[in-house]
Amino acid sequence: MSFGQKLWAFRSRIYPLVLVAIMFAVWWYRSNQGPKLVTLQGQTFGTVSYNIQYIDEEGRVFKPQVDSILQAFNQCLSTYIPNSEISRFNKKGLHKFEASYFYEVLNASMEVFMETKGAFDPTVGPLIDAWGFGPQAPIYPDSATVDSLLQFVAFDKVFFDSISVCRLKRGIELSFSAIAKGQGVDVVANYLRDQGMQDVLVEIGGEMTAYGHFAEQRPWIAGIEDPNSPLEARNAMFRVALQDRAMATSGNYRNYYERNGRKYAHTIDPISGYPVQHNLLSATVFAENCMLADAYATAFMVMGMARSREVLSQHPELDAVLIFDTGVDTLSYYITPGILPSVLD
Repeated sequence: MSFGQKLWAFRSRIYPLVLVAIMFAVWWYRSNQGPKLVTLQGQTFGTVSYNIQYIDEEGRVFKPQVDSILQAFNQCLSTYIPNSEISRFNKKGLHKFEASYFYEVLNASMEVFMETKGAFDPTVGPLIDAWGFGPQAPIYPDSATVDSLLQFVAFDKVFFDSISVCRLKRGIELSFSAIAKGQGVDVVANYLRDQGMQDVLVEIGGEMTAYGHFAEQRPWIAGIEDPNSPLEARNAMFRVALQDRAMATSGNYRNYYERNGRKYAHTIDPISGYPVQHNLLSATVFAENCMLADAYATAFMVMGMARSREVLSQHPELDAVLIFDTGVDTLSYYITPGILPSVLD
């Protein structure tokens, strides 16, 4: 099984939740004069698609370089490559970093773990699997089983510095499924900007970042899915102008199962060990980088409306669109003031 299959077996995302509504090439870009819009498409992490657009005076195509970067990223953080860095850590419990990606994602994960009081935890994998949202069939754990698994959900027992990482308790394993797409977006966007691209949009599996403009000072446009739209005809509930910012979405409204008259959502609370029970259906987070947006979107789906708004009030650098069920067959939403001017009619 590929890295992508493992990542999305974790089910902390609905793929894709963010509907990319980008205006494609106008004749000005198709002519031989002036800057050119370059579009790259492909797959990464197994079966996850990526879409990249940038404006370049020379019309250069960086697809081989992008694919190479994503392959190296995969080799570092894939739990399904036996000799990847993260696989070796999970086996031995101690690892000296070889690529920068591992330390970067640990550092960002710890930041969000602390700021959300454990709602985001990259060691939650055993509970995800137990409840049936991993690659194995569910075991429908009872309270004793949940308690036994919670001892291995302990990111605070993972120690790291800029050189190496070690676990302080045997059996703890890491998986960055809820943050890796965002980190991959940042890695690719940073590469393109290093090549001199100022107008860039990178989207991987629905998570994205955008710099500059699309055309003639028009913004890049992204959409946030309406949770009530059918799977076969997804519609955008909001369109957002995105500039010099990242965006990631997590949601609960498609990925669930029902058993004995009860609905089990795929978002698992790392603290209680149980699927969450609240009315928040979708959380879209805007941040300075996609890695943080990705992690906070997952954390908000764990915390629910009230606690998410509390975190947002403490972090003015973050913005969000939170869509929730009112309980009377209608949806409502909360939009932070910082992103409201970018939400289009």
